[in-house]
Amino acid sequence: MMDKIRLLLKYILPYKWSAIKNIFYNILSALFALFSYTLVIPFLNILFNRVAIAVSPGEFRFTMDYFNEFARYYLSLFIDKNGPEGALLLVSLVFIVASILKNLFIFLANNSMAYIRASTVRDLRKKMFFKVLRLPLSFFTDARKGDLMTRISNDVQEIEISVMSSLTMLFRDPIYIMIFVVYLFITSYQLTLFALILLPISGWLIGRASKTLRSSSLLGQQNLGRLLSIVEETLSGLRIIKGFNAEKKMKAQFGTSNDMYSKIFKRVIRKSYLASPLSEVLASIVVIVLMYIGGLLALQGDGHMTSDKLIAFVLVFSQIIQPAKNITTSWFSIQKGMASIDRIDQILEAEEKITEKENALPVKEFSDSIEFKGVWYAYNSEPVLKDINLKIKKGQTVAIVGKSGAGKSTLADLLPRFIDPDKGSILIDGTDVRDLKLSDLRYLMGIVSQHPILFNTTFTENIAFGVDVPEAKYVENAARIANAHEFIMETEQGYENSVGESGNKLSGGQRQRISIARAIMANPPILILDEATSALDTESERLVQDAIVKLMQNRTSIVIAHRLSTIQNADIIVVLDEGMIVETGTHTELMNKKDGFYAKLHSFQAI
Repeated sequence: MMDKIRLLLKYILPYKWSAIKNIFYNILSALFALFSYTLVIPFLNILFNRVAIAVSPGEFRFTMDYFNEFARYYLSLFIDKNGPEGALLLVSLVFIVASILKNLFIFLANNSMAYIRASTVRDLRKKMFFKVLRLPLSFFTDARKGDLMTRISNDVQEIEISVMSSLTMLFRDPIYIMIFVVYLFITSYQLTLFALILLPISGWLIGRASKTLRSSSLLGQQNLGRLLSIVEETLSGLRIIKGFNAEKKMKAQFGTSNDMYSKIFKRVIRKSYLASPLSEVLASIVVIVLMYIGGLLALQGDGHMTSDKLIAFVLVFSQIIQPAKNITTSWFSIQKGMASIDRIDQILEAEEKITEKENALPVKEFSDSIEFKGVWYAYNSEPVLKDINLKIKKGQTVAIVGKSGAGKSTLADLLPRFIDPDKGSILIDGTDVRDLKLSDLRYLMGIVSQHPILFNTTFTENIAFGVDVPEAKYVENAARIANAHEFIMETEQGYENSVGESGNKLSGGQRQRISIARAIMANPPILILDEATSALDTESERLVQDAIVKLMQNRTSIVIAHRLSTIQNADIIVVLDEGMIVETGTHTELMNKKDGFYAKLHSFQAI
């Protein structure tokens, strides 16, 4: 628990001056609140004509007796001059002024806390999003997108609602309680000690009730993550769901997950609702017991307790009940929010396997070669690449071929450091890629994947995705080279037309050509092409293939090939099988090996 609170305080620390202002305003509001409540004593004394005549308050002493004498002296003078009616009016006006000042300082304190709340939640969400961008691709192999979205949205919101709102009370209410308790001690230490014995007992009973709230809340957030994952998968795979008449199956999955979340949510809410009535009942019992004990002391004239002091004591003590109740409610809320802090912490503390060295070397150009030296890579202890040794000279086109699962995409992912090898090294111009600045390394590369990724924005922004300030003529030129200009101009708004979510307004061939135009716009010296034509019809394939040929001119290209017919002109063909390079050579050289692996693959595709 303390670790999570320390984590939260770390986010609040940048706004410490706002927190200090909040505490200062809360102290002032508490003092004015106490002052206004204690005005009941002179009010009652005036009302019942019990104001004792004080000749003089005497020399100044920083004691309660001196201040009582001082107040009684000037009040008696005021009554002599203006009568009891005027004195009642004065006390009433002083009460109004004290009440206005109390509430003014409450507003100022809450205003300071509002800034802390909004800024902290903003920082937390930003930190989460930036962390997601830094995490390696391997992290997202196991992570559900719906669950990640829940953590960034709902869990952060839960912290704002449950924890940050509670900080308002935790910064304010303990101050009120401390100031009021000091007054109560001065008034009657016997009664106050008795009250302080009763309150921890109440707190213990409330703590017992809140014990299971955190675990229930964590379970609820996990189930919400699963629920959103089902929604995300349904939206992504709607075509398949409808095509296979699987609506009933998805309804059943969603219904089961939704019912489970509903049950847990009801349990959490029920326990949250228990906080207020439980603390209310316990506080009422404590007040009644105190009134009884205080009444006995007043009747006996013991402990300097009088009826007016007892009324003031009970009134001030009753003002402690709401802050104490707020602290109880806050504790319930914080326990509920701690589950979200746990879930967010799992992301923030996730290992960033791909990191940049402190003194990483800048790199602005590619001038000689790419070399894989003794590279091994395993996923979940299962070797995917085994002792890869390969040298690619500048300007060469190298095709990587092999069966599905042979390690082709993994080999390509090592170059831009989406993943790092377990053993061995990848060198660019003789320098290990792990020694280079990550952003500089990736600026050297353009990636065109088998499944093009487009963003729900305009053609211009998709094509110029890696460019800060794109010029229209360069965007259009990239689109023309990629054979995309014509269909872009056929849309209603041309280059400013939206492509839709994931490019759903476009055909597969059109999406791929926009993806190629993006690579052309970036103008990288190294290209990584994960067979960009394998899922296209014949006409689209011809247009895309033509665009790829233009893209590859004067560049070093690594082509992951599924259709062997597309890579016959490659300078080197690298054949992978079970993570190992089994053959290398040109198309002609490899075809001449009649029993070779490449020749067999080619014969299978020729059938």
